[in-house]
Amino acid sequence: MKKILFLLITGLTVSVSHSQEISDAVRYSQDNLTGTARFRAMSGAFGAVGGDLSAMSVNPAGSAIFNNNQAGITLSNQNLVNSSKYFNNNQTQDKDNSFILNQAGGVFVFKDRNPNNGWNKIAIGASYENTNNFNNNTFSAGWNPTNSIANYFLAYANGIALGDITNIPYRDQFYDEQQANFGYYGFLINPVNPNNNDNTQYTSNVPAGGNYYQENNVYERGYNSKVSFNIATSYNDRIYFGANLNVHVTDYRRSSSFYEYNNNPLTGTPTISDATFNNELYTYGNGFSFQLGAIAKVTEELRLGLAYESNTWYELYDEVSQSLSSTRQAIGGPELYKTVNYNLVNVYDPYTLQTPGKFTFSGAYIFGKSGLISIDYSIKDYSNTKFKPTSDSGFRGVNTRINDQLTKNGELRVGAEYKIKQLSLRGGYRFEGSPYKNGTTIGDTNSFSGGLGYNFGGTKLDLAYSYLERKSNQPFFSQGFTDGANITSKLNNVTLSLLFEL
Repeated sequence: MKKILFLLITGLTVSVSHSQEISDAVRYSQDNLTGTARFRAMSGAFGAVGGDLSAMSVNPAGSAIFNNNQAGITLSNQNLVNSSKYFNNNQTQDKDNSFILNQAGGVFVFKDRNPNNGWNKIAIGASYENTNNFNNNTFSAGWNPTNSIANYFLAYANGIALGDITNIPYRDQFYDEQQANFGYYGFLINPVNPNNNDNTQYTSNVPAGGNYYQENNVYERGYNSKVSFNIATSYNDRIYFGANLNVHVTDYRRSSSFYEYNNNPLTGTPTISDATFNNELYTYGNGFSFQLGAIAKVTEELRLGLAYESNTWYELYDEVSQSLSSTRQAIGGPELYKTVNYNLVNVYDPYTLQTPGKFTFSGAYIFGKSGLISIDYSIKDYSNTKFKPTSDSGFRGVNTRINDQLTKNGELRVGAEYKIKQLSLRGGYRFEGSPYKNGTTIGDTNSFSGGLGYNFGGTKLDLAYSYLERKSNQPFFSQGFTDGANITSKLNNVTLSLLFEL
């Protein structure tokens, strides 16, 4: 796959693709639990309950449960703390606090007063939800006993002719050639035969012996959002059907800086004592999906629900910029500094990402006007995630790894509500299995929630608190240097909703 165009704007190039990875696929396939405060307080267990602006995101038939028009807005404050342990080093910690518009929407209910017409209600709704907040800071540091960042550049360079690294301008190179370019001109790797342009084998210029001090600092910002257009109907207020058309928007920025230092003995030729590798990734685009759902009122107390969410088809764009700096020194010689920075942003051709669909099975028991208990169970097969076109040689490898490493997982949500006149007390629990077969790259998710609400008549005010914990160990780089830190993420979220009956 070659660069197909050079834009006559300083610092921009265009290419077909860069190195997409499994982590990219999972990032846009996973949704955090968001929505109204009532929805969050009950951990999103609304598939058979309905009657909530966010319940439509689980089961689109839920809007037909409404008896009156309703509109609302929801705001959230999110505090995320990441504790990182790298090998046997001391734990490091970083955190992020963000304030977001979590949800906004409305439902309009149209009733047919004709007693002979069983289809007695149509509901039309629209909503906006921030389905995933990417704001996140992670800092990992410590001594690595064996592995150097030079191995990352070796993994890309071995097999590439030296002439392709030195004679082809950086802006016209493939992604793997660009990585080899940084390693070569940053003096982290050396060709086995430096006088032969056909040389395809390289060695590390970092002294052997291990004990490399390393720091990995990652700063992420962005969001996944969804705008849903909903229609639902009911038959004799016993069976409810609904559908959603969803438009997805993603905007993700990731800035990472990896630093390595070693104090291994110097040699007669200059070797690397420290290096810093910087990466900037910007991914943006939009997508489409649809949902179908049904709710059956088996008795006045018991409701059952079934919902299907289709694959989401994203069209995504990537922009990547990189730089490398290093220091090398020989015995008795001065420190030699090198910076490789082409001041170019690689702008890549759009590509398609197909994220997996989801089935949700739900049940709820309604205790008259005093409260309810509800359970949702969802199934999603992450191994069905695909980068497209699948015929593209650049995507075959990552799609194979997705199929080999990702798996089908389940998500359990349990919620309860108890009403005391105008006051409502709520609680919930959520468990989501790992999308990875190994269960460690991203671990299981456990979340607890609670909240309360007060009905002022035509206005409702709801407040929720949720706590989520998840462990992960994702490699710092995709190949060559695949070490990573054990990270425990703890997310505290406070959500406030204001709802109006119209």
